[in-house]
Amino acid sequence: MEPITEDAVAGDFALINKLDIQCDLKALTDDLQASLQNEEKRKGRSCKKEDSKELIHPQDIEEKLGSGEPSHSVKLPAGPKPGKGADLSKPPCRKAKEIRKERKRLKLMQQNPAGAPEPPSLFPPKTNKANQPKSLEDFIFESLPADAPHKLEVRLVRSSPPSSQFKATFQESFQVYKRYQMVIHEDPPDKPTVSQVRLVPVSFEDPEFKSSFNQSFSLYVKYQMAIHQDPPDECGKTEFTRFLCNSPLEAGSLPDGPDCGYGSFHQQYWLDGKIIAVGVIDILPYCVSSVYLYYDPDYSFLSLGVYSALREIAFTRQLHQKSAPLSYYYMGFYIHSCPKMRYKGGYRPSDLLCPETYVWVPIEQCLPSLENSKYCRLNQDPEAVDEGRSKEPDRLRVFHKKAVLPYGVYKKQRKDAGEEATVLQYASLVGQQCSERMLLFRN
Repeated sequence: MEPITEDAVAGDFALINKLDIQCDLKALTDDLQASLQNEEKRKGRSCKKEDSKELIHPQDIEEKLGSGEPSHSVKLPAGPKPGKGADLSKPPCRKAKEIRKERKRLKLMQQNPAGAPEPPSLFPPKTNKANQPKSLEDFIFESLPADAPHKLEVRLVRSSPPSSQFKATFQESFQVYKRYQMVIHEDPPDKPTVSQVRLVPVSFEDPEFKSSFNQSFSLYVKYQMAIHQDPPDECGKTEFTRFLCNSPLEAGSLPDGPDCGYGSFHQQYWLDGKIIAVGVIDILPYCVSSVYLYYDPDYSFLSLGVYSALREIAFTRQLHQKSAPLSYYYMGFYIHSCPKMRYKGGYRPSDLLCPETYVWVPIEQCLPSLENSKYCRLNQDPEAVDEGRSKEPDRLRVFHKKAVLPYGVYKKQRKDAGEEATVLQYASLVGQQCSERMLLFRN
């Protein structure tokens, strides 16, 4: 080839590897032969047999081009004059981006001649070649010698619901977590970590309630003396048992009721193996009633009153999923003039019971009236009356001398006019329906 052609071939064909040359070899040979024949005819020279020997066979061109050696036996036609068209002695110009794409395509075809390249896999094909790099599994599951000084074991343990293996290793796992938090995250040792809420029936026959009674009582004494300034002699076990353990409610259950049943319960908040708060609640067919809360004053910074209320609300919603009628949470009395009671109004939506008509009124409507008066009628309808008021007091049920009888019969037997005012007051407080379901004890 001519020197100018050598530069073009070296600059372009060097980027396209041997495979590309093989693909276009036949077309290049045909073009060269046709160009030489046309040039000879134009000059009027005849093509002799020995002249044809100047053309190299395709195999020879392949060997020379593939090896990078230029061939001087091929005479290319001279380039056209300026302005007469493209110079056929030079390969067409190509953009660098196209060359890079072509180079990548040819490289992939060399690696995978059968078809298109495949994306890399997480699981490389198995090979028996010793010089192949190790896979992830080879590193992880590499066998150790029998006398290895250490042995690592990885266990998969079900955490929810906790399996027996999870329970058996819980404390050890917790100690690792606690040390990690203190060293890596610089948590203080007394930072609240593991907490647990236990629902315990209020019954000395229950083993869990009995085993935790002394700890719960000690917490109650500490709370009453620190928060309410009670003297020690008013915080004895007798007072504690009468106030928060003895309950008029009997334990019971219904087929469509909650799994824990109905009755009085202590909801204990355990932190790092000790009780820090106890919420006394009653679980009834239509509601969860919050009776009392006492907590360790050392943990006041946790706002356990707010936290326990939110937990009890969430607990009520959980019970509602099991028993649809159980859908209310009662926080007890609301005294607007008492700062320690006003926090109950912060939970919304919330209703207050009108003390005259016994209908529930949204607390937002009640607050303006309570700002002006400690006691007021909350129902804004002046014509409204108590629909469940006692209308027939003679049907009220009385328990007298081991017998149950209507108040009308009891009144005729006793003939005590002074007692009638007390009975009528009781009837007005409990209403007609409850007066016929409850028993008024008289002796």
